[in-house]
Amino acid sequence: MSANRIRTILRKYADADIAEHSRRFFKSGRGEYAEGDRFLGIRVPVLRSLVRQNRDLPFKSATALLSSRYHEERLLALLWLVDRYRRSDQEEQAAIYRFYLDSTRYINNWDLVDSSADRIVGAWLENRAKQPIYDLAGSGDLWRRRIAIISTFWLIRRNRYSVTLRVSRMLLNDTEDLIHKATGWMLREIGKRDLKREQAFLNQHYRHMPRTMLRYAIEKFPEPLRQRYLKGKQ
Repeated sequence: MSANRIRTILRKYADADIAEHSRRFFKSGRGEYAEGDRFLGIRVPVLRSLVRQNRDLPFKSATALLSSRYHEERLLALLWLVDRYRRSDQEEQAAIYRFYLDSTRYINNWDLVDSSADRIVGAWLENRAKQPIYDLAGSGDLWRRRIAIISTFWLIRRNRYSVTLRVSRMLLNDTEDLIHKATGWMLREIGKRDLKREQAFLNQHYRHMPRTMLRYAIEKFPEPLRQRYLKGKQ
């Protein structure tokens, strides 16, 4: 099926009210982080269903959708790439990974990153050198930095935390709230599995890390412990 055929199908599900809500929710107004992004107004479950129905979509059609000006078309392409990666041999996985990193200018909102980075970048680098993640973390681009920290979720789920902690240290002085939230989230995920490991990191850095990052990191802590961190008394 061609990209144009997919676009025609997507228009059948478009909803103007949902699109307007999405424009506000994903901060696409003037001066906001997703300024100028356009929305059709399609729910994510619909996109996931279309991925399942179109697993034989040619790779070139997915690449065309990823460069779309419409958010949902880009998300559909990424969900398709994640599904294709999971079902591919190593040669095709390598191609998907390279394509993903070459296309980060289109992976330009938090949901696009969060639905794909760990399942492609993290998965590919699980047993390979992690320098590409550190390079992404050092980027001047907000979304590449978010890809870096979210990609480590793949490793966290396999009880491997050192890469996440190194990237978290790199991002301690980041100025973007979306990075503070993502980093705090990944630290919290470590704590769900190894609370002592998370606390060791926090005890070293919590007094100086961004407040939002700290709040996300300690969200699931027992209330007395959470308050000690918030009040700087841990």
